[in-house]
Amino acid sequence: MMRQLLPRSLAGRTAVFLTLALMLVQAAGLTIHALDRVDLQRLGVSREISARAFGIWRTVMLAPPDRRESMLFDIELPDGLAADLSDMPAVRPGMPRAPLALVRLFQLDLIASSPPRFRPREALVASGPRPGMLVVAMRLPDGPWLNMWLTLPPPRPWHSETFLIAFMLMTGAALALILWATRRLVRPVSALAHAADRLGRDVNAPPLPEVGPSEVVTAARAFNTMAERIRRFVGDRTQMLAAIGHDLRTPITRLRLRAEFLEDDEQRRKMLADLDEMEAMVNATLAFARDDSATEPSVALDLAALCRTVLDEAADARPELPPEAISYRGPDRQKIRGRPIALKRALANLVANALNYGGTAHVVMEAPSHGILTLRVEDKGEGIPDESLEAVFQPFRRLEVSRNRETGGTGLGLPIARNILRAHGGDVVLRNRPEGGLVALVTLPL
Repeated sequence: MMRQLLPRSLAGRTAVFLTLALMLVQAAGLTIHALDRVDLQRLGVSREISARAFGIWRTVMLAPPDRRESMLFDIELPDGLAADLSDMPAVRPGMPRAPLALVRLFQLDLIASSPPRFRPREALVASGPRPGMLVVAMRLPDGPWLNMWLTLPPPRPWHSETFLIAFMLMTGAALALILWATRRLVRPVSALAHAADRLGRDVNAPPLPEVGPSEVVTAARAFNTMAERIRRFVGDRTQMLAAIGHDLRTPITRLRLRAEFLEDDEQRRKMLADLDEMEAMVNATLAFARDDSATEPSVALDLAALCRTVLDEAADARPELPPEAISYRGPDRQKIRGRPIALKRALANLVANALNYGGTAHVVMEAPSHGILTLRVEDKGEGIPDESLEAVFQPFRRLEVSRNRETGGTGLGLPIARNILRAHGGDVVLRNRPEGGLVALVTLPL
């Protein structure tokens, strides 16, 4: 559940964790600050209550006896203070003793040090029925008792009206800074991922800029070094294969010349056919290994038009097929970026494979979904066993066991098509159709 709620990007997750950590630290700091204010609140409230209590005592003491009740009634008492006049003290025998800390907090110890004319004849202090309450009884000079109940209000560390607003403003400002910082820090990782994706599609992609913090520069330099080694490896392999192709064509040409001098027409025909097949296999093998399409630049192209062109050329090459054997269904235009010659070769291989083994080739282009374009090349043949759907993409792997190029080819058409499509960031897989036949599912990123 937690993983589903987290953002998918590294920047988002970093921002979430940093924001949560900051909010916890900020809440802890504000809590400590609020708890520190509790002592100040208690001290301030207790001082106010004790000052008002002593003020009431002086007022009652100086007032005429017949006006004490009315004056006490008219006095507006603060929260936590109650008083009345009585002939009996409110402090009764058996009541618990007052805590010394609470007595000092209300400054009741100053009663004994007050001026003689304001000093009560007798003063009693005890704990009240609730925690934090003191019962004080002070006897007036003429006999009555002034009873007061002093209560310390409960602490309110979060009573500030601006506390929540301040907390939200601080969190919002911190979140903005965290998002800005994480995006800047994660930007090199995104650039590295895009560079790796470009390198997978085009081995000649431009190098990654080596700028930023030392760790980023080190990673970019290592990536550029790896890309240069890959380019050098591909170049060396291409050069080696070109030399091998040149060396193989020379003896094939000599054998063809010698075959022309054979007197037996049947043997000469068979030998020339074998040499033609050998030369075709060598050319196909070299083309597969060399991958000439890797050096072709990537440009914007119309894939729908390219599909129709491939089908038109296939129809021209097979005039014996009925018109309905080759068809295209899909949008009239579909723009993508890719290497036109390479994509045309891949599609031509898939269409040729459908025509060779299924007798038909129907290309269906679906609407793009989530940035992925799907293309289906369908035929109405017999299909292939499920266990061989992936094996046919191995080089030289053919389900038709003969080596006749007219029936089975060289076994490189599908591997070449997959190599080209994967170099574009896509792929191709084979599936048996429920209604019969085979479908090649091509996926390409937009």
